Amino acid sequence: MANTRIQPVMSRPGENALFIVLGLNPSEDAISTVLDFAANFSALTRSLTGRYPEAQFNAILGFSSNAWDRLFPHQVKPKELETFKEIKGPKYTAVSTEGDLFFHIRADRQALCFELGSIIQQQLQQATYSIDEVHGFRYFDGRAIIGFVDGTENPEPEIAAEYALVGDEDAQFRGGSYAFIQKYTHDMQKWRALSDEEQEKVIGRKKFNDVELSDEVKPLTAHNVVSKAHDEQGNELKIMRANMPFSNPSKNEYGTFFIGYARKFSVTRQMLEHMFQGDAAGNLDRLLDFSTAQTGTLFFVPTVDFLDDLGDE
Repeated sequence: MANTRIQPVMSRPGENALFIVLGLNPSEDAISTVLDFAANFSALTRSLTGRYPEAQFNAILGFSSNAWDRLFPHQVKPKELETFKEIKGPKYTAVSTEGDLFFHIRADRQALCFELGSIIQQQLQQATYSIDEVHGFRYFDGRAIIGFVDGTENPEPEIAAEYALVGDEDAQFRGGSYAFIQKYTHDMQKWRALSDEEQEKVIGRKKFNDVELSDEVKPLTAHNVVSKAHDEQGNELKIMRANMPFSNPSKNEYGTFFIGYARKFSVTRQMLEHMFQGDAAGNLDRLLDFSTAQTGTLFFVPTVDFLDDLGDE
């Protein structure tokens, strides 16, 4: 994978993030417009990176199963790219929502997120329609709105590619990644009614220093227990998260934008099934008593080489 140019799925979450989900208009002109834009996407991002190297700017473009069928009708599809099927549990549901194009924009300066978002709107406004837009921000020392450090379970940088990027199992799309997104809103009144100790048992970690609770103290319904995935040999499987808090305080809206990049979407789906339907022992994720999934969409993030090659077709 050394010579493959990958999109920056393994970058740190950043100080600011902009998540944009667009739908594709039903016309041939829309198809050609999006293909031209995608072929030029890496040039757009390189320009901003080069102009502001200190801002840690990067951006990602992904396609849904529906968009893939329309944009690349004569190409093979990534093996696990499909329309996300909702996961209905005994109490809560991981909903499935629409979306064709996905942009994940990160920068330490919010102005750069705005700049690329504005360019996207200008160039794609006739070809697409807006489905969702979320402005994320870094909250204190990388904490979620609920007060706990987020992303603790991410793999170390040295091995992140093993879990985040497609390998030889789907050689045509080696270096790509499956991006799954969910916008969660939190019932902060209900959450704040818990003591810190009770909150720690929901998450499975200490609130102040992020230390994992001992097995004697940690409930089997803790988020960091139930949300794990394993292979057939019992080895833990990981994904690369880049979650960001978002909030509109005057509207009493507080949330987490969950985004998981994975080598295989089946790993992410296993985590979701454990959370919403229960793990092998039937334990549900206690965090879902306070957090509601408002969206759920799967995208495939191809390599930079794949995007650039669209300009040759």
